Amino acid sequence: MQQQSLTISFIQSLDEVSPAAWNDCAGADNPFVSYEFLSALDHSGSVGGDTGWMPYHMLVQASPPGDTPVIKACMPLYLKNHSYGEYVFDHGWADAFERAGGRYYPKLQASVPFTPATGPRFLVNPSGIPEERSLLKAALADGLVQITEKMGLSSAHVTFLTTEDAAVAEAENFLVRHDQQFHWHNDNYSSFDHFLGQLSSRKRKQIRKERKTVAASDIEIETLTGNDITEHHWDAFFRFYMDTGARKWGQPYLTREFFSEISRTLSDRIVLFMCTRNGREIAAALNFLGSDTIFGRQWGCIEDHPCLHFEACYYRAIDYAIEHGLKTVEAGAQGPHKLARGYQPVKTNSVHYIANPSFRDAVARFLEDERRGVSAEIDYLAGKTPFKKA
Repeated sequence: MQQQSLTISFIQSLDEVSPAAWNDCAGADNPFVSYEFLSALDHSGSVGGDTGWMPYHMLVQASPPGDTPVIKACMPLYLKNHSYGEYVFDHGWADAFERAGGRYYPKLQASVPFTPATGPRFLVNPSGIPEERSLLKAALADGLVQITEKMGLSSAHVTFLTTEDAAVAEAENFLVRHDQQFHWHNDNYSSFDHFLGQLSSRKRKQIRKERKTVAASDIEIETLTGNDITEHHWDAFFRFYMDTGARKWGQPYLTREFFSEISRTLSDRIVLFMCTRNGREIAAALNFLGSDTIFGRQWGCIEDHPCLHFEACYYRAIDYAIEHGLKTVEAGAQGPHKLARGYQPVKTNSVHYIANPSFRDAVARFLEDERRGVSAEIDYLAGKTPFKKA
């Protein structure tokens, strides 16, 4: 498949490309699209095999005359036979399409598995010329359409992508879908108390009470980064992850090996808030660092203590962002309870290519109504934040 002088190909393992070639396209801003994070998912068995996430990553290469092809753009892509681990739900679409006689699975999913965090999905060297970047992103979108049609698949989906990438996909006949999350924004706060000073008196008192509840307990919370995180810590964290995951949603996705590998390859981008009581680890919150964001990813516990989840997952992340001058805390999917704790509603994007014209029209009508509803809800919730009214 070719577009102008560009060649599009697909690989079933990141081992087929060099880390430098992938990361030149991915950039350094977002840890989840890095070669290290994505390859850890593969090497650890968190994807591939019988997981229903089969790597099918897209490469766009340029072939200079008489020279070796050069990777100019890429996309993390998976062939899927279910809709689990995505956090953008299309089970209803699958059910409707199959009741009408179609076959919804397998489908293509351009995303970071099990990671509802916004970031680039059309990976192009961020230092490139704008016109070339636009051309390469369009080539990725077109390649996704072409391979969907060539393989006879029902659909291709790109989730938690940036607004810029969503616009590129929309121009290539993808349908745009909106949802919401709750993010904390750093308004140049000098301290946590400075942030609290911007809240209404009642909410300020509530947060202070929650933090004091944890402080008054016999629980200690340690901030671990880099080489300070040992295999002992990962053993403890994995126990929490498995216990909490099994109670909340059934089968957790990530293997124990995944955490060891990211500790070896991404240690400088990991922040682990480890909670201990009487010298025994009981809970932890795992975070990753972007260039201006701390991303809260997994929480796990084997003991239930009042307000500990709020402290470890939300307030410690805010503390860290303020101390290190980060702009944003992304604390994961869902969670209107975050609103009362200073996190504000933001719109998230996904885009969807539907091959069947009649089905596409039905989905388009649904998404038009859904976008209006999401927009109205964000506007409503934005008026309910705990910040002082102007």
